[in-house]
Amino acid sequence: MKVLIVESSPDLGRLWENHMRRQGMEVCLSTDQASAVKALNTRSFDVLILDLVLENGSALAVADLASYRYPDAQVIFVTNTSFFSDGSIFELCANARALLQSDTPPEDLTAMVEHYGRRA
Repeated sequence: MKVLIVESSPDLGRLWENHMRRQGMEVCLSTDQASAVKALNTRSFDVLILDLVLENGSALAVADLASYRYPDAQVIFVTNTSFFSDGSIFELCANARALLQSDTPPEDLTAMVEHYGRRA
């Protein structure tokens, strides 16, 4: 399973990346929109984990590009805010499958990736 993590906090992104690699997943880590777009332009992904509030760029722009280039790619948004807690993210992003808090344990996030990645 191929996973793209787009997380502004490199330490948090590496934590998730390392956990998923131990589970046999192929993982690419980006910290901003530009590097995520570059990754999406060079290869496909089954699941994207997107920090909803990127420091540099827009997670929704990344999700839109992924939806256009890889319509079967599943998106899991993560956030440390209550923004979009009303569920409106699912109206804005057709390939959104979940909205989780950034402090979700890595094993739980990995289980979500495994679940939605099977659909891709």
